[in-house]
Amino acid sequence: MNDNINSEDRIEVCQSNIIHNNIIEKAREEMPDEEILYDMAELFKIFGDTTRIRILYALSSSEMCVCDIATLLNMTQSAISHQLRLLKQASLVKYRRSGRTVYYSLCDDHIKTIFEQGLSHVQE
Repeated sequence: MNDNINSEDRIEVCQSNIIHNNIIEKAREEMPDEEILYDMAELFKIFGDTTRIRILYALSSSEMCVCDIATLLNMTQSAISHQLRLLKQASLVKYRRSGRTVYYSLCDDHIKTIFEQGLSHVQE
């Protein structure tokens, strides 16, 4: 074993080979279908981009139009529009038209909760 590895970085493994069937069966029963887990993994991939996280953070406080988001993030409207399209496809943001202006906001309170929980976790 490499002695240079910090004890916090080591992965502990079982020293015995006892299978706990009751625990395994409970986990199996509670585990969602593979398709649901796939969709969940896809959702978290969307959160894997700093620009999209910044957009979601901005929208968590107020709805905004593309030009406002672009100005806030110091990016082009085209780049913001591309990211908003991905967020919309993932049902994370929605939009409404007011005349010639399109305003974006978070799709629902679930999104804000997911975002707040993630932020809280990394700030621990």
